Amino acid sequence: MRLSQAPYGAWASPITAEAITKGANGIADVIVDRVTSEVYHIESRPSEKGRCILVHTASHRDIAGAKWNVRTSVQEYGGAPAIVHDSVAYFSHMADGRIYCVRVKDASEPVAITPEDKPYRYACLEPYPSHPHLLVAVLEDHTDNIPSEVVTTLVVIDTTTKKLHPLLSGSDFYAIPRFSPDGKKLAWTQWSHPDMPWEGGEIHIGDVIFGEDKTLHVENDIRVAGLREKVGTGYPSWANNESLIFTSDESGYVNPWKYHQGQASPLFPEPIPEDFGHAFWQLHYFPYAILDKEGKLGLFSALRDGRDVLYLVDLGGGSQPKLIENPFVVIDNIRTVSLEKQEVVFTGQKTNEKESIVQCTLASLTKLEFTVLKSSAAVKVDGVELPASLISEPQPITLKIPPTHAPLYVVYYPPHNPEYSGSSIEGEKPPCIVNVHGGPTGLATQGLSWAKQYFTSRGWAWLDVNYGGSSGFGRKYIERLANNWGIVDVQDCLLAPQSLSTAPYNLIDPKRLIIRGGSAGGFTVLAALSIASDVKVFAAATSLYGISDLKKLAEFTHKFESRYTDHLLGGSPEEAPETYHARSPIHHADNIVVPLLILQGEIDMVVPKDQAEAIYKSIQNRGGVVEYKLYPGEGHGWRQEANMRDALERELGFYERVLNLKPVDFKL
Repeated sequence: MRLSQAPYGAWASPITAEAITKGANGIADVIVDRVTSEVYHIESRPSEKGRCILVHTASHRDIAGAKWNVRTSVQEYGGAPAIVHDSVAYFSHMADGRIYCVRVKDASEPVAITPEDKPYRYACLEPYPSHPHLLVAVLEDHTDNIPSEVVTTLVVIDTTTKKLHPLLSGSDFYAIPRFSPDGKKLAWTQWSHPDMPWEGGEIHIGDVIFGEDKTLHVENDIRVAGLREKVGTGYPSWANNESLIFTSDESGYVNPWKYHQGQASPLFPEPIPEDFGHAFWQLHYFPYAILDKEGKLGLFSALRDGRDVLYLVDLGGGSQPKLIENPFVVIDNIRTVSLEKQEVVFTGQKTNEKESIVQCTLASLTKLEFTVLKSSAAVKVDGVELPASLISEPQPITLKIPPTHAPLYVVYYPPHNPEYSGSSIEGEKPPCIVNVHGGPTGLATQGLSWAKQYFTSRGWAWLDVNYGGSSGFGRKYIERLANNWGIVDVQDCLLAPQSLSTAPYNLIDPKRLIIRGGSAGGFTVLAALSIASDVKVFAAATSLYGISDLKKLAEFTHKFESRYTDHLLGGSPEEAPETYHARSPIHHADNIVVPLLILQGEIDMVVPKDQAEAIYKSIQNRGGVVEYKLYPGEGHGWRQEANMRDALERELGFYERVLNLKPVDFKL
């Protein structure tokens, strides 16, 4: 078959926005019933107004009906809204924030077990081993709904009396409460402003007392590991009654540690320069699972070159981990299924497949056997599944930052479509979309994204920039952004495409660079257009719920990130007012001379819509080229199918108009 040629960016593609958003259910979490070993998952459903629902994985059966939304907005980003224990599901309902319970095999309606008419949010439910009707949970109290006044504690929920009892308070944040198998100890993570959990998260342990009042109390609270603003620890889990496993970046990288007989120590004889766990943005994240009843073995994920790998780890300590071959590049939500059978389950994503739920059994000390419990849904156009041959494979590249040759990590996706051999214009290089991830302590992973393929299959190049400040490359790489947000990220996002457009790469057209990003990535986009050393590097840009005013962000954003800028900008707005002003794009909007598309959610509590509307009006009032779309009912990102589709089509159409591209119509 003769291959076609057409200008880059104008190729005909079968990948439509409708095809990749219609029924595009996602896997938000994986849950295991510790008593029955049954596997469940939380499924996000854009076609059902973005709600989430608890599903029994093997039977594909919804645990609750159409009116329920199994989700929590603790820390706004949520996570860990549900558990299943002994065939009873306990979950947070997004509409009112209350916890409900229902027997998973019944057709009965869920029943509320927490007080009504309270501005409470719950997450991280943990049953007490000997009295499982008592659940420990994170409680976020919004009685005074000002970020500085929101109170986070650990509480006990008595599911029989439907009453709450205070357990722990005093820290700004709590997460991941975990009972030892015998119930005598409780471990948890806590941190306080101005830290984020990866900066100064602490691991604590306390003695559990079942009192005469028939509820739980914690005594003898001790800090096991972690140091405010210096060492980040997290992800506690008991290997057995005597040993607690957790992660720590004391070595400069997030590595496994244990606490045993009053002593905290690393599990490896020498640190491994890889992060064993992602930054703790959502409460359901977990990078490992215990494999056996004795607590001798663990299965861990770690980031190597931006891809997740799997290790078998000796939990006794003293030996290096064993790398296990696996086909996935993004691995998360690792849960123990059966200690007796040495089974675990996790979400796994490949470069050419979306998330699947995968169960694996330890077949030997060097091999895992993988079984897919729930496959990723196929994307179809007119009933025909899109072929894997359409997919542009990610190419990780490490660039060098002058003059020190420090590393800059990027992921390049070349234009690719099996129907095309290249451009019809001799010597043409493709236009490139430079994507800036959020966070800013985030990471652009390398699992399949149909949104990226939507562009690459049309002859666009795509470049993910894991700029200085990104997670997954060690603490020093994160700390490149300390005091330098708006400088280092912008410089890296200019350097990356400029490097790939010149020798020795010569991959992309330097005159047709597009920059786009969401949230903190949106801030970097706006900063690149307004305060960069050269504000004309890019031909166009898209800011998705991006930040334009740093002082307003610190004032109005949610509690979790309300002091994040202290470290990113060198202090609070009161301590560093000049910095906040100098790096806020809103004060330099007159410098924005390239066409800008702004997309924003109406009910965004992380980056309120005022941020988008201020920069839009500033550019519009002076006659600049700017377009603005506000999505009703959407928050920090798109959850509803129609809006996901519109955002993709709107973004592509905007770029085609700016670059005067005339796309070829696709014909079956």
